[in-house]
Amino acid sequence: MKIIGLTGGIGSGKTTVARMFEELGIPVYIADTEAKALMNRSKIIQRKLIQLLGKSAYIDGKINRAFLAEKIFNDSELRQKVNSIVHPKVATHFERWVKKQQAPYCLKEAAILFETGGYKNCDATILVVAPIAIRLERVLSRDKTTESAVRARMESQWSDEKKMALADYVIENIDLKNVKMQVEKIHRSLIRKVMI
Repeated sequence: MKIIGLTGGIGSGKTTVARMFEELGIPVYIADTEAKALMNRSKIIQRKLIQLLGKSAYIDGKINRAFLAEKIFNDSELRQKVNSIVHPKVATHFERWVKKQQAPYCLKEAAILFETGGYKNCDATILVVAPIAIRLERVLSRDKTTESAVRARMESQWSDEKKMALADYVIENIDLKNVKMQVEKIHRSLIRKVMI
């Protein structure tokens, strides 16, 4: 099974692109969603995160996302420590998930695929990009947050230019009709590569 990494900065529209691939019959693993689920489910992760961040990391056995975000977005060292607790468990979960899939290839959607080096475990990568003004508008209308908080999250991720140098495919997500055409073109290209 070929593994295709799907990534993009906050507000780029990775989830929209992932859904388009799902409509083409491609299974998609959303790493961030699975990481949140594992943070709630895994007693080992819970214990380690409480040791690292204190009891406020969890409320009634569920990860305190607002507290976690506030702690790690302005502290790259702490963010790396949290990632080192969560990411190995996500990687193991993903490996088990891949074995159950029946498709020419699957997508692994991860926001920080390049930053963590996760792209090295993929057969190809797709980067979703959009102008910063559009990304800001999307996140502000989607999340209950402030522009400065969104900008801080953007700054904690690599620039699109840096990621483009590593990406095999780039989808510009401005117009949905155009995005769908780009997705279908990449899908055809990937199917051809898988068949070789």
